[in-house]
Amino acid sequence: MSQAGNVLVIGAGIAGMKASLMLAGASNKVYLVEKLPIIGGKVIKNEESFPNLECSTCMVAPIQQDVLQNPNIETLTYSIVEKIDGSAGDFNVVIRKRARYVSLTDCIGCGMCYEPCPVSLKNEWEENLIDRKAIYVPCSGSLPNVPVIDSEHCLKLSGGKECNLCVESCAFEAINLDDSDEVMEIKVGAVILATGSSTFDLSSLPNLGYGKLPGVYAPMEFERLFASNGPTLGEITLRGSDKVPESIAVIHCAGRGEQKYCSVICCMYSFKFARFLKHKIPSANVFNIYSDVCVPGKSYQSFYKSVEGVDTEMLYTSSIGEVQVSENGSGLKVTYSDAAGSKAELNVDMVILAAALVPDADVIELAKVAGVDLDSRGFIATVPDGSGSMETSRKGIFVAGTAEGPKDIQNSVIQAESAAGQVMDIVTSEITGS
Repeated sequence: MSQAGNVLVIGAGIAGMKASLMLAGASNKVYLVEKLPIIGGKVIKNEESFPNLECSTCMVAPIQQDVLQNPNIETLTYSIVEKIDGSAGDFNVVIRKRARYVSLTDCIGCGMCYEPCPVSLKNEWEENLIDRKAIYVPCSGSLPNVPVIDSEHCLKLSGGKECNLCVESCAFEAINLDDSDEVMEIKVGAVILATGSSTFDLSSLPNLGYGKLPGVYAPMEFERLFASNGPTLGEITLRGSDKVPESIAVIHCAGRGEQKYCSVICCMYSFKFARFLKHKIPSANVFNIYSDVCVPGKSYQSFYKSVEGVDTEMLYTSSIGEVQVSENGSGLKVTYSDAAGSKAELNVDMVILAAALVPDADVIELAKVAGVDLDSRGFIATVPDGSGSMETSRKGIFVAGTAEGPKDIQNSVIQAESAAGQVMDIVTSEITGS
C-alpha cells in the first residue's frame, strides 16, 4: 500500500477510536497515538451514558478490543507526536514512545507488582479520590491491562535508590527498569486530531468552595464516585468519611459566565446525576439549581421530563453567577436568588458543580506541532466555509470530537465518521493521482 494511504489519529477516546476503525475498515493503515497508557478516553470514566443510561464500559469495551485487535491499526499508547512536517498526502511524523518499563507482550496483567511498591501517590485518573503506586494501571478494567511505571516517582528511576521490588515480584520477567524512550518516524497522507477536552478550573470560582469545602465535587469526581469500577466501587459517601449524603445540590453552569458559551452536555449529566442519586439513595433530596436549561433533541427532552419533579426538584435562580456555597456546621449552605430575586438558602450534605468544558491543557502545544489554528474559544478551528467540513486550517489535517468544541458522545462519533470520510477522499486521490 502507498504511504499516502496511511493515516495518523491523535487521541484514543471515542472519536479517535471510531475514526480509526472506519479508516482501518477501508484498508488504510492507521497509527493511533494516545498520550495515556490506556485507550478509551473520558467515556470509560462514566458508569452510564445519557440519555438511555447505557453502561459506558459495556459500550466502549468492544470498541477498545476491536481497536487493539485490528491488524490495520497500530496503537501507540503512552506516546506523543513531536513533529508533523510536509503536506496533505505526504506528511512526515515524529512520534516519541515513552518508556513504560513493562512489556505489553510479556505482562499478563496479574497485578502482583503493585503491592510491593513502597510509593504511594494520588491517582489522577481517579480524580485524586484514592491512591496508586508508582507502578499502576489507571483504573480497574484498563485496556491494555498492562501497568506503567511513573518514572518521576519510582524510587530507582527518579532518585537512583536501590529498589527492585516490582521486578522481583514479576514471575514473567515483564518489567525492565532499563527501558528507554523510542523515537519513530512515519509517513502518512492525513491526520485526525481527536485529543478531547478538559473541564473548567472550579477552584477559580471561590464563591462555590471547590477545593476548600470537602463536600463540593467536580462532575468527574462524582462520576468516579458512582462508578462500579471507581474508588468506592459505586458506594456514594462523602469525601473522607463513610457518611451517605441525604441532601444534594447540583449547581448548573459553573464557569459558563467566564467561558461565555454553553457546554451543551452539562444539563444532561446534571439530570443523570439526579437519577443516579435517587437510584442509589432513594431517600435523598436532590436539587438542581439553574438559570437556564439546555436539552436539545427529543430524546434529551424526554429524559429531562422523566427526571424533573421525580428525581430532582428544580430550583430557578435569577443569577447563577451569584450562587454562594459556604460551610454550615458539618454540612453546606447554598445561598442563591430565587425567581423573584429574593435571597433563598438551602442546607445540603453535598454539592456537585456542573463545570463548563474547556480546551485540553495541551491543545496549544498540539496546535503548534500540527500547524493548525485555534478558534476564539481555544478549541481547534475548522475551515470557515459553512460546509460542515472537519478540515482544519492546514490541508490534510482534520479534527473530531470535543477537541473541536463541547459536544456529547453521539455528536463526537458523527464528527469522527465525517472526518474519516474526508480523510479517505484525500488518501484515495493521492493514491490514484486523481
